[in-house]
Amino acid sequence: MAWLAILADLGALCGTISRFNVKPFDSYRLIRMKNKLLSSGLVYSTDSGRMCPKCRQPQAQCSCRSAATRPAGDGIVRVSRQTKGRAGKGVTLVKGLDLDDAALIALGKQLKTACGSGGTVKDGVIEVQGDHVERVMELLKAQGHSVKRAGG
Repeated sequence: MAWLAILADLGALCGTISRFNVKPFDSYRLIRMKNKLLSSGLVYSTDSGRMCPKCRQPQAQCSCRSAATRPAGDGIVRVSRQTKGRAGKGVTLVKGLDLDDAALIALGKQLKTACGSGGTVKDGVIEVQGDHVERVMELLKAQGHSVKRAGG
């Protein structure tokens, strides 16, 4: 109970209680909120753009993103179709490729061009818009990959 009185006196000195018209024990909550807001970190800077929340560096120079490595697969490329979280739109997913990021982006571009659709490469997974599972499997087999159809 004594610490509440101390906080109330501290709040009165700072003007928080009189300015916000709060009860003495609410000043502790205000101090906690202020500390939480101050420690949240920089999200965007006009000098360097978006900032990484983990290492607090510009995203172009982020050290934690380059340190994250993908787990080694079993050598089998799995091709599946997914509609979950995409408003019913089908997407062909290609997982398990043991390639670096540049080669993965190049292969994704080849697959998208061959299927005549769009897509992206995220976290080591190639996403091709539409249901192109059979065509993607044929293209990957022609390049010498061991391919399996996953998910039905």
